[in-house]
Amino acid sequence: MIAPRTATGWKRPFDEPIRLSRGGKLVTLEDAGDYITELPKVDHTAADWQAAMEALILVATLGDPTMFARIGIMRALNRGHVREFNSSRKDTHWGRRKLARDR
Repeated sequence: MIAPRTATGWKRPFDEPIRLSRGGKLVTLEDAGDYITELPKVDHTAADWQAAMEALILVATLGDPTMFARIGIMRALNRGHVREFNSSRKDTHWGRRKLARDR
């Protein structure tokens, strides 16, 4: 039995498409490369996007796992986003347990 041909190079799909905030999604490495090259020059030359493009090139040319490129693009897409601590979330059980002898 012959194994099905998988896409190689820039035609390789991501394991899971990257959804964009303005709608649309990046399905292949080529889609991601086109997206980066169409960014305004200010964004395109930012360090995060340069790192994402470098990861894309390495994945496309060397056959590395597409997850490397996905991580680079996700980091660039989410740059500047600061996660905030939410103290209203459920407390942990630490400090609330009592030993049976103390009950």
